[in-house]
Amino acid sequence: MIPLSKLAASVQPSATLAAAAKARQLKAAGTHVFDFSVGEPDFNTPEHICAAATAAMKAGHTHYTPTAGIPEVRKAIVAWYERYHGFKLTPEQVLVSNGAKHSLHNTLEATVGPGDEVVIPTPYWVSYSELVEMTGAKAILVHTSPKSGFKMSPAQLRSAITPRSKLLMINSPCNPTGVTYTRRELEQIADVVLESSLTVLSDEIYEQLTYGDAKPTCFATLRPGLADRTITVSGASKSYAMTGWRMGWAAGPKAIITAMGNIQSQQTSCPSSISQHALIAALNGPQDCVASMRSEFKRRRELACGLLDRIPGITYPKPTGAFYVFFDVSKYFGKAIKGGPVNDSAAFCAAALEAAHVNLVQGSAFGCEGFARLSFATSDDQIRQGLTRLAEWLAG
Repeated sequence: MIPLSKLAASVQPSATLAAAAKARQLKAAGTHVFDFSVGEPDFNTPEHICAAATAAMKAGHTHYTPTAGIPEVRKAIVAWYERYHGFKLTPEQVLVSNGAKHSLHNTLEATVGPGDEVVIPTPYWVSYSELVEMTGAKAILVHTSPKSGFKMSPAQLRSAITPRSKLLMINSPCNPTGVTYTRRELEQIADVVLESSLTVLSDEIYEQLTYGDAKPTCFATLRPGLADRTITVSGASKSYAMTGWRMGWAAGPKAIITAMGNIQSQQTSCPSSISQHALIAALNGPQDCVASMRSEFKRRRELACGLLDRIPGITYPKPTGAFYVFFDVSKYFGKAIKGGPVNDSAAFCAAALEAAHVNLVQGSAFGCEGFARLSFATSDDQIRQGLTRLAEWLAG
């Protein structure tokens, strides 16, 4: 038997991908599963983006590219930030990677290491803490609650900072809660950052998917000098239904982006040449596809929340961004439920899958016990039937 390294032995698999794998096993056995586990738009990539990829292949753009991405795609990202956020960058401040997760990993590898601390408000996306631990740094979790709208306060951040604190990871709109910080709330966080020596990793992957009065905010633009302390991560997966294309990027100070590019050159050489041409079409092309998808997600949010409201004991903050509902299931702990006993969120989700064939992700995976995450990036029928099945199961 080949012995595992300390890193391999310590890293846990992604809880969201593990939940999806369980659902696939049941489906393969002939069971109809109502799968709400994966954070992936169920729409096809828009045709004009696919056409750009086909044209790129026919033109022979199938070779290695510069590590940081071809000049055209970096210019497209720069133009997009100026157009949507008034944020002025140069192409040298942009690194294109194999998905936003890769961008997060590059950022952490370039900024923290053993002995350092990374401040992360909870609930947080499942991979944050694992990616931090992989660098040898320590994740410092700042616990938020439904009472605060699952938002970290400036006072909480200030209390979490120690001489070892190097980085703050913040995500708005947030996975798993769907919560979006207001501009004023982020300004208050930014003021605490500027009092300290912290660098900020701002994960803005869901920035084009906000609803109602909620508006996305580019953290780096909030205060003078903040752009020199912020690495902004985003990508095409959520807004353009391009999850499989693996197109993410990081934008920040030139020196750190260059260092991240050096790391990437040893990891993956470069991002996909074909996907880069597709990304150019996504960013520079018509944006009605984004507006249409956002409108559909808003409607599905209302459908999912309306059905959850009918289930006794279920509470949640109404999502203002992304496509998740993070709801409290703790009222059902210790009760007689088919597939039980249920005493924590992992057991609740396992029982929901086994007994009701409803696939959710346990809150403990996001650093918040007592909750479950539902993705409404699926069809109306799946939402209606799945949440009806969930309600029937919990009613006994």
